[in-house]
Amino acid sequence: MFGQRQGLVVWLYTLKQAKMLRRFGNVHYISKKLKYAVIYCNQSDIETVMEKLQSYSFVKKVEPSYKPFIKMEYENSSPDKAKEYDYKMGI
Repeated sequence: MFGQRQGLVVWLYTLKQAKMLRRFGNVHYISKKLKYAVIYCNQSDIETVMEKLQSYSFVKKVEPSYKPFIKMEYENSSPDKAKEYDYKMGI
């Protein structure tokens, strides 16, 4: 359905133009209290979208999400033998 996606956090001065952010990607969340929006767009277009968003007067700051670049496989993911024994005993 989608290609590689990456999130953008867009900090706003006012929320009046928040609907305008829909043309850049999928608006996932808008915080009314903290005045930011989370947008998902294609990873290949992330630089151009950031530049366009930064040029608007109602945008304070644009930050990319680093989730696609974080390693999700953990080094020591094997369970502890003592805990496993306790679970089998019902303790």
